[in-house]
Amino acid sequence: MPRLLVLLCLLFTLPAHADAPQSFTAAKKIAWKLYAPQQTTFYCGCAYQGNRVDLASCGYVPRKQPRRAQRLEWEHVVPAWVIGHQRQCWQQGGRKNCTRNDPVFRAAEADLHNLVPSIGEVNGDRSNYALGMLGASPKQYGACPMRVDFKARTAMPPEPARGASARIYLYMADHYRLRLSRQDRRTYEAWHRLYPVSDWERWRNQQVGCVMGHGNPYVGAIDRQRCTPLRHAGDAPRHSG
Repeated sequence: MPRLLVLLCLLFTLPAHADAPQSFTAAKKIAWKLYAPQQTTFYCGCAYQGNRVDLASCGYVPRKQPRRAQRLEWEHVVPAWVIGHQRQCWQQGGRKNCTRNDPVFRAAEADLHNLVPSIGEVNGDRSNYALGMLGASPKQYGACPMRVDFKARTAMPPEPARGASARIYLYMADHYRLRLSRQDRRTYEAWHRLYPVSDWERWRNQQVGCVMGHGNPYVGAIDRQRCTPLRHAGDAPRHSG
């Protein structure tokens, strides 16, 4: 391999923290432990135990898939599809090829800052749609105010999740050099200003940052002196979803 190409590979390969997960599968295993003190879904605020969601705890009513609605899934706030479509590897074999052969995609796919616990049906309905503002629409999920416009290919999180969602998007765009449309960036920067960082978000940033080796700068720096094994993670402030 030419020396210049070797240097470029080194420059554009992200350094991995020793404890950071090296795959999406590994990231999900860590996420189960990470959220153990706060077993509440990100968008709807439903309680869950193991991989089963207590829909009655948040008044969630399935839109179309009652069985999947009862299952807890780990959602990429910035979808893997969005990340992959900005990588050459996707054009040469899709997600599997990116996971096998692109270290930057693999790091982004396993980044715990981008993973949240989600109701399976919501995760499926949201698909790879951008997050954005939508007009008034009928309730889709009972008491959970999550909205998905399938024609517009846009999902609108409930207000308590908008600030955190925006800060995740902005972090991922900066950290992995992802392109955002002008409208999306404007929306996420507005949500970042309108919905301040919550106590729960600071707690999450600290726990994730201890594993990843860095915090989300849009949330704040982590205190490395407070990093403890996941099984001893401190109690989390309530996140209403």
